[in-house]
Amino acid sequence: MIRALFICSRNRLRSPTAEQVFSIWQGVETDSAGLASDADMPLSSEQIDWATHIFVMEKIHQRRLNQRFAAAIKNKKIICLNIPDDYQYMQTELINLLEKKAAGHLGG
Repeated sequence: MIRALFICSRNRLRSPTAEQVFSIWQGVETDSAGLASDADMPLSSEQIDWATHIFVMEKIHQRRLNQRFAAAIKNKKIICLNIPDDYQYMQTELINLLEKKAAGHLGG
C-alpha cells in the first residue's frame, strides 16, 4: 500500500486536489497538509511518519520541509512536482498536471 502525502503552502488548493484525485486509486491512501502557519491542515510529524511517499508542489516546500522536519524525513521518498500556485481547487488543468507528474510514482 502506498501512503501518499501531498504538501503545499496552505493546504487549500493544490494538495487537497491531489489528495482527492489519488484517493480513488487502487493501492493508494492519501493525505494532505500545508507548511504555512495559516494552513488549513498544518503538517504534522505524524503525517510524515505515516507516509511512504511525500509529494511537495514546489522546491520551496522541499526546503521548508527539510528545515522543519529534517529528522522525520530522513528515510522518506520526497518528490517535487514543480506545480506553481496558479490553479483552483479541482481545476481540470491542475488534475491533469497532477496525474501526469505523480502517476508514475503511484503505480499509474
